[in-house]
Amino acid sequence: MVNAAALTVNGHASQSIRFAEMPQEDIKWCAISLLDVLKTGKRLEATVYEVSGKHARESVENCKWGTVKLSDPVHGPIKRIYYPGRFKRIYSDAANGIPFFLPSQMTDIYPRPEKYISTFTKCDIEELRLKKGDILLTRSGTIGSVALVSKTLEDTIFSDDVIRVTPKDNINTGFLYVYFRSDTGNTILQTNGYGSVIPHIEPHHLTNMPVPSPPEIIKVKINDLIIRSFELRDESNELIDTATALFVEALRLPLIHEFAFERFDASREFNNYSVKLSNLAGRLDGTYHAPIVKAITDHLRVYAAEVTSIEDSRICKEIILPGRFKRVYVTEGQGRVFFSGKSIMELDPSDKKYLSFAQHESRIKNQLTIKQNMILLTCSGVNLGKAALVPKHWDNWAMTHDIIRIVPEASMSGYLYIWLQSLYAYRIIQSMAYGSAVPHIEKTHLKDMPVPVLKNKSAQVEINNLALEANRKRFEAYQLEQEAIRIMNDEVIFAKPK
Repeated sequence: MVNAAALTVNGHASQSIRFAEMPQEDIKWCAISLLDVLKTGKRLEATVYEVSGKHARESVENCKWGTVKLSDPVHGPIKRIYYPGRFKRIYSDAANGIPFFLPSQMTDIYPRPEKYISTFTKCDIEELRLKKGDILLTRSGTIGSVALVSKTLEDTIFSDDVIRVTPKDNINTGFLYVYFRSDTGNTILQTNGYGSVIPHIEPHHLTNMPVPSPPEIIKVKINDLIIRSFELRDESNELIDTATALFVEALRLPLIHEFAFERFDASREFNNYSVKLSNLAGRLDGTYHAPIVKAITDHLRVYAAEVTSIEDSRICKEIILPGRFKRVYVTEGQGRVFFSGKSIMELDPSDKKYLSFAQHESRIKNQLTIKQNMILLTCSGVNLGKAALVPKHWDNWAMTHDIIRIVPEASMSGYLYIWLQSLYAYRIIQSMAYGSAVPHIEKTHLKDMPVPVLKNKSAQVEINNLALEANRKRFEAYQLEQEAIRIMNDEVIFAKPK
């Protein structure tokens, strides 16, 4: 809608000025009282009073059981909410440093350290270590991500960008985790943020967050489901470790940093090596010819029964990399579940959207749909080379075009996954990448990926079965968490007085 107005200067009409009016339906607005502003600590950011957050708070406060404030010293469910002090990080290599995890890895089902900090870093390392039973919240960037510290994360070191929440007792551990994970609780969390470019959230912003206060029997029911869910995740990770150890033992693989680098001159400050013209393979990028790749493949040829390639029909049926396309999203329930590569390591992807089946029917059926026991491999960006085995609850979901789908031969799916998720395969995949700003690999590169076949066939079968059993446990863990969220919604948040 456009309105015109004439501007008058010194009694003379000048040219008209046109004003564009934004349609009212495009504006989100609500009225707030001065009391609401005072309750939030006199905060004036619009996001704090955002309509969805207002509705979420009303849903919680109108629930059947009443509410308590998160940090209420008497009735509140938490003992402490904090994050460690900031510090300047001094990074080191894997051989000499302490494993250091980033907030983006917090929700991974089995995070692996990507960085290592030096023991010379001036910080309290023990303060950074996670305590079992604490709930974690991301406090900058993508705020509102939630994780629970179980055996897998216990004693690991995360940065100060992670808020730690210590519940008062055990039954509040699972209950609070589910509340923060629920759509309603997570909306309230996110509307407490501040900052325009990089959103942040501070512990004191959450002190007055309303929390439902149902009877203990309901809290126990929710808590038991979540504790068992995380026990299953821990068990699945232990099975992956066992399978990886069997794989390493069968091939007598040394630690990754023990593979030597060849150099012309050890006194130089950079790695240098020679490559035969016949081995260039049309690639002039130095990383493609990194000596560590040759060292790993040479080692495999010595200790494996055979080193074949991933395109071998005994290993893989098909490799799929969808082309780019313009996406049409729809509301929940109206399309196919769709998520990106950044959530590939999560049990329940946090960035789920819904892709229009009507607009993308052919592409969804032929390229985008993933199936149970497929192997997914990230093929671009900072996460390039990460592998995931599709669990049962992802079956028939759709994924971004930036993920390579590997359809393994049925008896090789678990074994191939264990190889591709190992550090040795990761280094080989990384060497295949091209591009300076944003690295990529194509499926043509992956076809030449070496795959060792073990001399000990029974060990290979055992490795395969362990990986598949780990995947089954992850599916069961997902089911338990979804049941806990259902109870939170149906019997707590949206339970109305009779």
